[in-house]
Amino acid sequence: MMDPDMLVRPAPTPQRPLLGQTVLLVEDSRFASEAVRMLALRSGARIRRADCIASAERHLLTYRAGIAIVDLGLPDGSGLELISRLASATQRPTVLLATSGQPRDEVEAEACAAGADGFLPKPIESLATFQQIILRHLPAEDWPNGLSVVGTETVQPDRLALSEDFAYADRLLGDESIAPRFVANFLAGLARTGHDPVLLAEAEGLAAQTMDDLRPRLRRLIAERLGERRVV
Repeated sequence: MMDPDMLVRPAPTPQRPLLGQTVLLVEDSRFASEAVRMLALRSGARIRRADCIASAERHLLTYRAGIAIVDLGLPDGSGLELISRLASATQRPTVLLATSGQPRDEVEAEACAAGADGFLPKPIESLATFQQIILRHLPAEDWPNGLSVVGTETVQPDRLALSEDFAYADRLLGDESIAPRFVANFLAGLARTGHDPVLLAEAEGLAAQTMDDLRPRLRRLIAERLGERRVV
């Protein structure tokens, strides 16, 4: 179904090269979502967020996203499966991108094989990188007239969103349907996005273990980070 907002689309400009575009971000991290929201708005695009596959599918029942950015790790399934479905849909997004906090060399090829046009590694902070990878896959008629303004601008989301993500991870640990390893991977991605090398090393160490019950150690990691932020 066509998004009513797209019936009359303003022309993009070099300063706002995505003006008139609608971005659907499928991402459960508030911190990562805030970064993409800031980049999209500075580029002129509208943005809508879904925090899981089920929410994304509800969005797609009412409008067609011109640009879809899908995180590979979602609480109710694999982002790869959603990418595969979107890639073969009758009304495929014009640009379909995967994103992840996992190492790029481990997931990019798999995401593209599932049907993604490209890959946005986390942290997603650079305005120029964000715009360029999307414009690379947009048809020429959707490009702005004139050269795009390319700079070194980056975004810095409110760090309060990190606290929300740690609280979210704690809630996930209380859900027996969510594998503790998913939480460990979520924390590793959050560590990359938030530039926290200590958390990254600990989360990756836990994610690599084969033990069945990671919950106590994960709760300790989360409690430490939440405690630090309450003191701040």
